[in-house]
Amino acid sequence: MKLKSNLKKKYRVRNKLKKNAQIDRYRLSVFRSSKNISAQIIDDVKKITLVSVSSMSKELKIEKRNKSELSALVAELLAKKAQGMNIKKIYFDRGTYKYHGRIKILAETLRTKGMEF
Repeated sequence: MKLKSNLKKKYRVRNKLKKNAQIDRYRLSVFRSSKNISAQIIDDVKKITLVSVSSMSKELKIEKRNKSELSALVAELLAKKAQGMNIKKIYFDRGTYKYHGRIKILAETLRTKGMEF
């Protein structure tokens, strides 16, 4: 079975992360569409999602914002929820997206809010 190039890229990035990942860290997976962004912290050992935040949630849909502001707000909300669950160390799974633009804004905002990766 042949895989499409975007799936190959996603698996290549994820497998590199999993090889170098420690057991005490969770994975932060990011999904970006043309209008929205979502992020979730996943425990790969138990195969469950611990925390998830999306720009489509009711808390963030109150006012109209541009996409980069939404990325920063999603990161702030995710950091707040993760700190409530005592999650400080994660590794960043950017998927098929380049570390640029909204993905970079999300990561830098998480770092300023106390997340380590």
